[in-house]
Amino acid sequence: MDTKSGRRFPLTTIYVMAVAALVLSFHARYALGQNQRLQDPYSPAYGHPYRHGVVPTLEAWQEMRAWEAAHVAQVAISAGTSADTLTYGGGIDGIGVTSGTPRVYLVFYGSQWASGGDPDGAAIYLQTLFSDVGAGSELWSGTMTQYCDGSSVSKRATSCPSGAAYVGYPFMGSLAGVWFDTSSAAPYEATQAQLSGEAVAAAAHFGNTSAGSNRYVQYIIASPSGTHPDGFGLGSNGFCAWHNYTTSSYGDIAYTNLPYVADLGTSCGDDFVNKNTGTLDGFSIVGGHEYAETLTDQNPPGGWTNPSTGEEVGDECAWISSGQGAAANVRMGNGSYAMQSTWSNDSNACDISHSLIGTSLSAASTQQCGTFTTSTSNYSGSESYSCTVQVTVSGSGGYVATATAYPFTSGGDTTVSSTSTVFPGMVTVSGNTVSATYSSSNGWCFEPPNGASYAMFGNCAFPQTIVLAVTDSSGSTQTFGFSIGLSSNASFCPPPGAGDECSENDPLYATD
Repeated sequence: MDTKSGRRFPLTTIYVMAVAALVLSFHARYALGQNQRLQDPYSPAYGHPYRHGVVPTLEAWQEMRAWEAAHVAQVAISAGTSADTLTYGGGIDGIGVTSGTPRVYLVFYGSQWASGGDPDGAAIYLQTLFSDVGAGSELWSGTMTQYCDGSSVSKRATSCPSGAAYVGYPFMGSLAGVWFDTSSAAPYEATQAQLSGEAVAAAAHFGNTSAGSNRYVQYIIASPSGTHPDGFGLGSNGFCAWHNYTTSSYGDIAYTNLPYVADLGTSCGDDFVNKNTGTLDGFSIVGGHEYAETLTDQNPPGGWTNPSTGEEVGDECAWISSGQGAAANVRMGNGSYAMQSTWSNDSNACDISHSLIGTSLSAASTQQCGTFTTSTSNYSGSESYSCTVQVTVSGSGGYVATATAYPFTSGGDTTVSSTSTVFPGMVTVSGNTVSATYSSSNGWCFEPPNGASYAMFGNCAFPQTIVLAVTDSSGSTQTFGFSIGLSSNASFCPPPGAGDECSENDPLYATD
């Protein structure tokens, strides 16, 4: 293979058979003693400790598994766990996992992206991928939601206690921003320092200049075709990607080194799932691998890793082509992408799909709705009102799947039912706050129940109640009611045709 062009590295039939055999025996490994870690000389991380969650090429992966099978010590492991069980590293700088809404910033590093450095259309594919991760109720991301951090999680824990802060789920998609940094050409062989520096520059570019703004963020540094970041594709550097973090004046910055993996063809996932049509398979398999591992080990190794091997959720399930945990096309949002599975402690397996965990609502605070107002002081004026209902969700995951607002007349229905009137498009989600805003003229007004005495304006009965129904990631729904009253200076007026003078003694009609 020409390591400079590196296009389409073919696999021989013998090699494919060897890889398949190793896949079947992959999980028959043994753990080393506590606090010992396997030093595999064939791993791309050997001698490069900053290469966390490194994705080896298929060739390197074959050598790693063969060496490991011959050298890993056979030591008893804790009851109820396996050689692949991940444990919590205790956090670094208070950070273990992305226990908030995950946000991805894609950084296309170098002017080559605008001048022939993307022969396979990877830039659009990556943007679409991370826009769709978390959308469409996809459950590939579910595996990651079982992992957690926080003061209640003991170091070396293998599961999460009640009340822990879990990895979040990006219901609106994970992509937060895109930057084509074409100010200069990407280096032919960018160093680790240059890659981490580009991540810090990206934080500044996106305005994430505080530790808080980077707490649940990762930056993916995508290099153009023909470059070799950290030696990608050169010599014995048999890797496809890795992730790490760096300290900065903006707080800790989590980032991924994502080379142009198609330059190594099948060695980095070309056609791994979609035979003969999967030129971009490697970008979603490898990119998804590092995304998932950053979520579960944001400041490595303070998150969830294998105590014997140092492997993370993606490492333990890399390059599986058949059987449990095999890589497959996963439907997300508006597209389908070749993805690998990730390790699940609770099922003791590599899962390509997993139910969401740890994102139920545990508390909510509310903001009272606004009051009814009119533009004039008598009934002949035009009436209007603007009302916003807000629910701030603070759960262990803290993320809202859907929110629907239902209007009700006071004294009428007080529970959500299938016949309730729904106002689509009026609900927004920002962070952990769900808002339903109405600005209308008689947009949702109802006649009062027969015999009831309500203040009236036109055909609007007051007080009214809005119910905001919030559904969390587990499918559980909570409802929050808000009463809409009259403003404090409201006066009462006669009905239409009865004169224009206001009378405070008339209880049926109201105005400001």
